[in-house]
Amino acid sequence: METSPYYPSDLAFYFAGHPRERILYDTLFQAMEAAFPEARVKVQKSQISFYGRHLFAAASLPVRRKKDWPEHCLLVTFGLGVRVEDTRIAVAVEPYPNRWTHHVVVSRPEELDDQLLDWLKAAWHFSQQK
Repeated sequence: METSPYYPSDLAFYFAGHPRERILYDTLFQAMEAAFPEARVKVQKSQISFYGRHLFAAASLPVRRKKDWPEHCLLVTFGLGVRVEDTRIAVAVEPYPNRWTHHVVVSRPEELDDQLLDWLKAAWHFSQQK
């Protein structure tokens, strides 16, 4: 996966004070790197973005946390042309017609599983067709 020369220091800054979330992110990154070796990743102020031809997924620390969310968690976000109906989807919004943004709350490494990776693969294919 393509990263900038500043990626390690940018990650350290982004996750400063959040070591548990950093472990979740590192697990996610390993899975993403294996599934999408040609993708690019960019650490930004509010999220870590994954790109193919276009943005297809992101990971972030929750800013507006719902009261039933775990104290230590990572939000994994992906976009699709259809809404995914599943209990694991914490929030789904349609910012544009037929463009759904889904947010999954991840609090344990085992939640970074095949189902989530399948959604991310579908998001990759959807973004490549835009």
